[in-house]
Amino acid sequence: MAKSVKKRVGKKREAEATKRRRKPVVAKPTKPRKPAARAPAAPGPEVHPAVTPPPLAIGPGSVVLDRLFAVVRSRRDADPAVSHSARLLSRGTAKVAQKFGEEAVECLIEAVAGNRDALVGESADVLYHLIVLWVAAGVTPEEVWAELKRREGISGIAEKASRARALPVAFGLETTKIP
Repeated sequence: MAKSVKKRVGKKREAEATKRRRKPVVAKPTKPRKPAARAPAAPGPEVHPAVTPPPLAIGPGSVVLDRLFAVVRSRRDADPAVSHSARLLSRGTAKVAQKFGEEAVECLIEAVAGNRDALVGESADVLYHLIVLWVAAGVTPEEVWAELKRREGISGIAEKASRARALPVAFGLETTKIP
């Protein structure tokens, strides 16, 4: 008797499993989406309609950075006792680079910690110290923007690979492998 009960229970489970497998899958109807509002086209490279350009591509962000660069450059010869930028610049490029590195590490720490507000503040510090480094090293934003424009549309992987191949050639090595 116990054997027949087991058979019935087993057959019942098998039948239920078969019903679940045969149940048709019905896709839920989706509501049509409204197209997202887009900013007016800015002069420059054509942007795919489905891709919203980042804020710097539109303009105001880069304008702020250009103004900051002008202020830092104007402080090059200012009194280090009055201007933080002048104090940094008076210490030389190596010290400015060190300070930039410290700010970048602080930015990374906040990012890893997930502290969004602190990350925003540290990101501003990183951008400021990068601009001070540009001034100290004689680099202009236009040069950086031109380099970014040159790289636009190039895969990051392909761009990095081309630099890896160019490095040994620059040093007169006959190999593309860097030890």
